[in-house]
Amino acid sequence: MAIRSLSAATRRLISSVASPTHAVNKPLREATAKETLRSTILKLKSPTQRATTVLQNWIESGNKVTVTELRRVLRQLKISRRYHHALEILTWKEAQTDFKMTADDQAMKLELLFQVRGLKEAEEYFNHMSSNTALPKKAFAPFPLLLSGYVKERNVEKAEALMRKLNALGLILEPNPFNEMMKLYMATSQHEKVPLVIMLMKKNKICRNVLSYNLWMEACAKFSGIERVEMVYKDMLGDKNVNVGWSTLATLANIYTKAGLVEKAVLALKNAEKKLSSSKRLGYFFLITLYASLNKKDEVLRLWEASKLADGRITCANYMCILSCLVKLGDLAEAEGIFKKWESKCQNYDIRVSNVLLGAYMRNGLVEKAELLHLHTLERGGHPNFKTWEILTEGWLRSRNMVKAIDAMKKGLAVLKNCKWNPSHSTLMAFVEYFEKHGSFEEAKLYIKDIHQLGLGSLPLYKSLLRIHLSAKKPAHDILDMMEKDKIEVDDETSSLIQALSIPSQSNL
Repeated sequence: MAIRSLSAATRRLISSVASPTHAVNKPLREATAKETLRSTILKLKSPTQRATTVLQNWIESGNKVTVTELRRVLRQLKISRRYHHALEILTWKEAQTDFKMTADDQAMKLELLFQVRGLKEAEEYFNHMSSNTALPKKAFAPFPLLLSGYVKERNVEKAEALMRKLNALGLILEPNPFNEMMKLYMATSQHEKVPLVIMLMKKNKICRNVLSYNLWMEACAKFSGIERVEMVYKDMLGDKNVNVGWSTLATLANIYTKAGLVEKAVLALKNAEKKLSSSKRLGYFFLITLYASLNKKDEVLRLWEASKLADGRITCANYMCILSCLVKLGDLAEAEGIFKKWESKCQNYDIRVSNVLLGAYMRNGLVEKAELLHLHTLERGGHPNFKTWEILTEGWLRSRNMVKAIDAMKKGLAVLKNCKWNPSHSTLMAFVEYFEKHGSFEEAKLYIKDIHQLGLGSLPLYKSLLRIHLSAKKPAHDILDMMEKDKIEVDDETSSLIQALSIPSQSNL
């Protein structure tokens, strides 16, 4: 089969009109005599309203700008998460000859750049800072933000380079950066590098904390085996700088569970229970989840009851955890009972809680119960989120109720903002195949535009859309445009469809 890219000629056939949009800045009124610089800046609501305009107006009105006042303004802007305006003011200050950027200012700017403009610009500023050997160490205080950014991006090369630079500057004085590197190695399946991080900590006389040992044990479980894990645990027991708490014993129990060592896992969980705090409920739910993994329903329910004695209210997240565990254990009746108790106490209906049951019903083919629950949550004032519509969409697809599935899919896409949807290929194809079978041209066009915007386009999807266009005798320039942007490679069948639509393909250029 020949594989080709969409041709340059095809690209030229695709026309698009882009209209630039411009933010409209509302005019800023001058401050009255009673207003201070801080109060005037804090009144700015939109990031498009310039804080520097306020500063300039203030100066032109004969007022002075003092370092103390700027510091107060910056502090308040950070507290209120007005990072754009804070960065704007710091950048203005840096450009003034009357002001000098302190180490604290530079540290704050690094942090604000990360928040507002992202990792790349923060990285460039850090590199500029680190070239100035005269800067005091506290100017580099926000460097963990860069490291966390690299860990999030799983960029091992940059993270290692940053650690080398920081180590040469003598800036790594506590365990958290090392823990971040261990997390990165775990996330990228480079488990064998974790002990090297521990060795470096020992060399630099950096004390390990609880997280350091937990990560070390998890890494050893991946490549060294249970015996080495237990040796690390013994090292921790002998370390006077750390206290073995429930989190370490839970980590150990999880490792034993994955290794099939049920008795050791249960013993570790029993010891972990002794470390639980009556003032914090978090540990209970870690252990509840682990007991569920061991299929120990009685222990799950026992710890659930025990958790109620801890201080503070039981949160929606706690209810979601116990419901998920009971669903996993196959006890829907018990889950329903706990769900009803939550409903009787909840003040604001959190749809995430009911989603746990909704998903269980749909996965088990209990479509009618799922539909009734969905209607019930609406009556209670629940607001379906994207996950709700995703559950309903996939459930109705499985039961072949395409009309309801399409409606749920549309509603889900309408509320999708910052959520990440990862539907299966079969789910995506089920809709387009239905549209093709029923000749639903307009619905198919709207559907593929949404899929394209989510970055989920594929050759089979686009081929089906081309066939729909061919059947409807409609031009397919917009489909080819999306294929080009998604970098879809064209096979022989697709090339034939393009030719049939009277659009030249690379094969006949």
